[in-house]
Amino acid sequence: MKRLDGFGSPRIALVGDFILDRYVRGYVERISPEAPVPVLHVVDRESRLGGAGNVAAGVRAFGGAVLCVGVAGKDPQGDELARLLMVAGAETSGLVRLADRPTAVKTRYVGLAQHRHAQQMLRADEEDTAALPAPVQTTLRGALRAHVKGCKLLAVEDYDKGVLTDDSAPQLIADARRAGLPVVVDPATLVTDYRRYRGCTVMTPNRYEASRGSGVCIRDDASLAAAARRLLEAADAEAVVITLDKEGAYLMRRGQAGKRIPHVRPRTVYEVTGAGDEFLAVLAVAVAEGASLEDAAALANVAGGLEVERYGFVPVTRQDARDELLRILGLRGSKVTDRKRLADELANRRRLGQSIVFTNGCFDLLHMGHVRYLRQARELGSCLVVAVNSDDSVRRLKGPGRPVIAAGERAEMLAALECVDYVTVFDEDTPEPLLELLRPDILAKGGTTDVVVGRQIVQGYGGKVLTLELVEGLSTTRIIEKIVEGGRPNADR
Repeated sequence: MKRLDGFGSPRIALVGDFILDRYVRGYVERISPEAPVPVLHVVDRESRLGGAGNVAAGVRAFGGAVLCVGVAGKDPQGDELARLLMVAGAETSGLVRLADRPTAVKTRYVGLAQHRHAQQMLRADEEDTAALPAPVQTTLRGALRAHVKGCKLLAVEDYDKGVLTDDSAPQLIADARRAGLPVVVDPATLVTDYRRYRGCTVMTPNRYEASRGSGVCIRDDASLAAAARRLLEAADAEAVVITLDKEGAYLMRRGQAGKRIPHVRPRTVYEVTGAGDEFLAVLAVAVAEGASLEDAAALANVAGGLEVERYGFVPVTRQDARDELLRILGLRGSKVTDRKRLADELANRRRLGQSIVFTNGCFDLLHMGHVRYLRQARELGSCLVVAVNSDDSVRRLKGPGRPVIAAGERAEMLAALECVDYVTVFDEDTPEPLLELLRPDILAKGGTTDVVVGRQIVQGYGGKVLTLELVEGLSTTRIIEKIVEGGRPNADR
């Protein structure tokens, strides 16, 4: 924990295959009369970073700076990819735009079963995977040399799309090592000759990749050790970390015995997209900040575990990792958050098909009536967000003698309740701006509270307003009214 809290913002050079990921989402309610295939009624389209772009986003989310070295087409897709990288905070001066090579695009068609659970139905790839011509490889090598000053580490993300080859990868690695940089590599799935990565510091293949690259079928610790030794020998690397899904990871340094790094709690694996990218990103930041390889691998293991619980690639932040470490220690990470981070968290929950319950209030003198009210509200959905009036807001609503308890303490007391998932403080007189931003599925309000504003906001997207009776000073709560506005629930948005 102390090591994580002490991290700065190291600059990472990132070489690899940058990909534009597109998602087309909709509902599947019938089978086509033309053929026995599902019909996707499209309601949403989204573009995200993919491939090495995931690593760039992961490094930035974890507090590092990143220089991207790779290629994209001189096409609208390349413009979109470059824009997303810049929005993520990545430096794109090393991204070479090519007129005769299209930007790599992966389009995933996603159906929402019963309007809730996202299920990938099909993926369509548009790409040119031929090795880059020698002049372009020379340009990339020059870009890395020109910009490597000030970087603390080189990360290599190989998707075998032509940027990294058996000839070019060792040259890029050698340039970085001569500049004094450690090099961490995430190998491509189908690469079997790990001499491509010779001279690197550490490699991070998964179980399948390690088996293919070593020729050893990994079944137990003995086969893990044999596979790791062969990979280290082939790549002339200092260490290898083999990721093992729910079993954690396996670390071996050259000339030393291997060591297992277990997952410390069971994971609900929703999707494995980007888990290796997240592992590489966090490992790179940790190693660049001087963490031991054991500590860096353990931290990357935690981040990779968080990633597989999310739909699509959603970068893990330092606060995410810190909260998870607190959970591992038997504590609960901070539930009190600002509205920007809260919006990101809730967006991820929606992608998982979860429903969001929102309530708000002063909660100045917390009593059992509040607690029971909040428990009841939590039972209405997958998670409960409690918005607390700031001190100034309470004074405007209740007079100069209030609040009795400061906002920070009120938020902390609410966060201590098991039924509360998130707490945020707002300074406005009404929660209307928060509702507009967060768009909860259910707005739970006390029976004595005016819910007209909430109804008007929720009505626009088909949410529900549930009025719960809260009698001051009494330990009782019951649902007295249920108002359903609009048509479909949140997942239809």
